[in-house]
Amino acid sequence: MTSTSEAAPCAADVTIRYWASARAAAGCDSESFTGRCVGDVLAAASAAHTGLGAVLAVSTILLDGNPVAASDLLPGSSERWAGQAAGPKGRAILEVLPPFAGG
Repeated sequence: MTSTSEAAPCAADVTIRYWASARAAAGCDSESFTGRCVGDVLAAASAAHTGLGAVLAVSTILLDGNPVAASDLLPGSSERWAGQAAGPKGRAILEVLPPFAGG
């Protein structure tokens, strides 16, 4: 049983920016989702776009410029991020960077 004084985790608004083949699979440059952790947002994006899941599986994911894992919490979704600024309009920015030739 949980106490009513415990704060329930909230979801964060996140903008995903797609690059290269991720952009092609998503059919757009960027879009917004809500979730508690990186994996929640990526799962929602994958469900919204056929073929995007395969690209996400091999991509590097950055949160505000830093590499993250699917289990990482998003800014605004927990006490860990309390008081920290997010990206534009209070949104965190996830960038999907697929592997590319020559890099």
